[in-house]
Amino acid sequence: MYTKELLAFITVAETGSFLKAAKKLYLTPASVMNQINKLEAQAGVKLLVRTNQGARLTEAGQIIYKAGTEIIRKTNRAYEKARQTAAAGQAAIKIGTSLLRPASLLLDLWRQAESGACLGIKIIPFDDEPQSMAQMLELLGTKIDCFAGPCDSLAWAKKYNICPLGRARCCIAVPRGHRLAQKELLTWDDLDGETILLVKQGESPVVDSLRAEIAALHPQINIADSGGFYDIEVFNSCWQNGYLMEVPELWANVHPSLVTVPVKWNYTLPYGIVYAKHPAPAVQKFVELVEAFVQRQKQ
Repeated sequence: MYTKELLAFITVAETGSFLKAAKKLYLTPASVMNQINKLEAQAGVKLLVRTNQGARLTEAGQIIYKAGTEIIRKTNRAYEKARQTAAAGQAAIKIGTSLLRPASLLLDLWRQAESGACLGIKIIPFDDEPQSMAQMLELLGTKIDCFAGPCDSLAWAKKYNICPLGRARCCIAVPRGHRLAQKELLTWDDLDGETILLVKQGESPVVDSLRAEIAALHPQINIADSGGFYDIEVFNSCWQNGYLMEVPELWANVHPSLVTVPVKWNYTLPYGIVYAKHPAPAVQKFVELVEAFVQRQKQ
């Protein structure tokens, strides 16, 4: 057991002097000597040889010293772990939520993955509008710890950590009343003569590949650029202009005037957790727990 007598004994053994040990422990030499005498009485053997030059360990003392230092090391480690657990229990993970990046995606996983972890959750709303989105990203790690959603952005991969959770089919959002709105599955032929809204070139490798295939093999399809991040105004514009719009399946039914229809192609977008490059320990723990749960589900 880690006691003040054991600590006094180890300090004397390491300093070789009752006086030096007393100064290190902020005690009087007499108090240190009393604690050593008490420990020797409990052990039933002499642990230190007192000399005019100081103190040295007996053979029995060497055994107690080795065991005692291990006890103190393990005890200190346990204290540190307890402090970390308490700190984690007090921490609240600030999850951003918006119409296109709902917190529900992460919360559903967290409810299943939690496994007794003491982490609080705080929901922080933000706007998908491009300027607001850019400001939110600059505050990632402070005002908001993380959010979940499509994460194919090359710019994001350079500036933030991304924890993949899965892939979502690329679909086409079609205005209600459009000739394709009643289709259960679209083909390339269905898209001939239509205008498809895509995120601008260079934003997404997956969408860039889709754009290249359209240009090379389906010139009858027109492409319109969204100009930046998708937000609700982009969906409004798509409906008002009668455009089609590439969207991940995660965004099905986001807009009441658009119908999301799958397409007979192999394009999928990755989605996952976006968080700061240097997250707080509680945030890193949260991400690791969710990631581990997702990996277990895939096995």
